Amino acid sequence: MAAADQGLPLTGELPELADVPWRPLADERTLRRADRRWSTWTIAQELPLLATAAGLPLLSPILIPMSLIALAFAWFIPDLWAAKGAEVLRPPPTQADDGGAQVRALGLLGDLVDHEARELLTRTGLVAERGRLGVWLIGGKGAVLVRGHGRRVQCYCVRARGNDLPPADRIAHLLLALRADERGFATVANLSFSGARWRLARKLPEPARAGLRAAAQIARQENRREVSISS
Repeated sequence: MAAADQGLPLTGELPELADVPWRPLADERTLRRADRRWSTWTIAQELPLLATAAGLPLLSPILIPMSLIALAFAWFIPDLWAAKGAEVLRPPPTQADDGGAQVRALGLLGDLVDHEARELLTRTGLVAERGRLGVWLIGGKGAVLVRGHGRRVQCYCVRARGNDLPPADRIAHLLLALRADERGFATVANLSFSGARWRLARKLPEPARAGLRAAAQIARQENRREVSISS
């Protein structure tokens, strides 16, 4: 296997693509379209609530409490979707074992990544991987794609087969699938949230939040490097 710091060395096509023939193969265009679609859908939900919150006090001051309730709903709806997206970075439940399976899985996963990613794995339990579509932060239930100079994220829910796999084994499976076919990975996985990184970060525990900050920093570094090369 090629070194982890050489990007996505494996080539091929994920067999799971055959299960979703109606989905276009993911690329920069489809990712931007998903961002726009998600933003449009969110705005369509928010505008009636904001209009209600602004209009009720004009009808009667006694309706101000109802206006505040509408504002609260306008705030919490995107937060609910962010909470759903945050689930991809939470460790999945595992069956009890002798304690050695997770240690062995962590050792294998550590061999798959470079020193920088290994240090992040030790601190957060997550793996950051540079890709052509952006920087991926991989957890046991899926992955977060950090884009837009580290400001925007897309959360993808996907599971490795086998309910009895240790969390590190699940991450290793997802990492290998991502390296083998990044575009196929983004196509097969289910998009559970697209939005601002800060909104997702609020729903994460501190270790995962630190992993997200690290992935955003890598994304910014990659963007600066691309700008310097193009100039």
